[in-house]
Amino acid sequence: MALEENDSSRKPISFFERYLTLWVVLCIGGGIVLGKIAPGVAKALDSMAISVRGAPVVSVPIAICLFLMMYPIMVKIDFSEVIKAGRSGKAVGLTLILNWAVKPFTMYGISVLFLGTVFYGLIGPEATDLVKLPCGLDLDSGANHGAGTVVLQDGVKMLQIPLWRSYLAGCILLGIAPCTAMVLVWGYLAKGNDGLTLVMVAINSLTMLLLYGVLGGFLLGIGRLPVPWQALLLSIAIYVALPLVAGYLSRRWIIQNRGLVWFEEKFLRFLTPATIIALLATLVLLFSFKGNVIVSSPFTILWIAVPLFLQTVLIFCLGYGMARILGLSYRNAAPSAMIGASNHFEVAIATATMLFGLSSGAALATVVGVLIEVPVMLMLVKICLRTQFWFKE
Repeated sequence: MALEENDSSRKPISFFERYLTLWVVLCIGGGIVLGKIAPGVAKALDSMAISVRGAPVVSVPIAICLFLMMYPIMVKIDFSEVIKAGRSGKAVGLTLILNWAVKPFTMYGISVLFLGTVFYGLIGPEATDLVKLPCGLDLDSGANHGAGTVVLQDGVKMLQIPLWRSYLAGCILLGIAPCTAMVLVWGYLAKGNDGLTLVMVAINSLTMLLLYGVLGGFLLGIGRLPVPWQALLLSIAIYVALPLVAGYLSRRWIIQNRGLVWFEEKFLRFLTPATIIALLATLVLLFSFKGNVIVSSPFTILWIAVPLFLQTVLIFCLGYGMARILGLSYRNAAPSAMIGASNHFEVAIATATMLFGLSSGAALATVVGVLIEVPVMLMLVKICLRTQFWFKE
């Protein structure tokens, strides 16, 4: 079969990937320290932005970091394999339904339940957050927009919204972003079908171009949050379409001129650490802004992590259970469940910083997604390995 894995081509998990949680924790600490000793650094970097109608829309340093995160992922994908996905139609169909018809809405429901009800008093009923106004929206100070109020901050109009809703925005952006990067690692560790995983990564990358903005805008609107459609579409173009096209074209050119062996053994090996390094640099910037919030309320991360953890486990159980009901083999069932449970936190972080700002609670929530990603997904990998006997060969 075209989508069968080749055990001889498997490579061990890299040093950076194996200890990603440790690097994230160190960056949290480093960002907090940076925010204390040099509070103007992150703010100065974030001010380097491309503006539209006088409003900063794209942070140039963040855009560079996020492109370096996304390009190495996209260049690995062989899109010619997408047309062969019909041989594993059940697995691909299950993944698409779970990722785009179920996961966004369960994430919204679970996040509203915990952030807006269970933890509402702990987050603080009076706690607010300042986020960017949607591009092109010109309202007077004191005007209401959704659940927020327009205020003037350092001469710039911002939208003041309840803090828990800002966290909700970050959770929404995570929920509509199925994983297209680390799922390759999780599938490998779970002894899944690598070929199928790559096909599903390609299909989900293409689907994101169509549905990410639509679902994001719809759920943000339901949550009475600002829906900056122009910035949302621009985010998709910059953080999904641009690296997707660059990856496809450069992969094709390199293989034609240097060969597949050189591409896989030299080029990809050089690129792999770039993704993690760019991610960690972004995290330092994010936490240099949010350090005071975390120090003053150390349980903030926990309040956000609980709904994200429950969502991850729920989607995994749904996917894994449906795979068994559909009669999939274990090697196809494991990656089908993993790609839904895991989140594309690179795009979520990029979109949150573009839509709401580097210092927003939404950006912090997407970073918490990174923090819990590795330990939770490793737990699910162990569950998969211990339950292989549930499935046919």
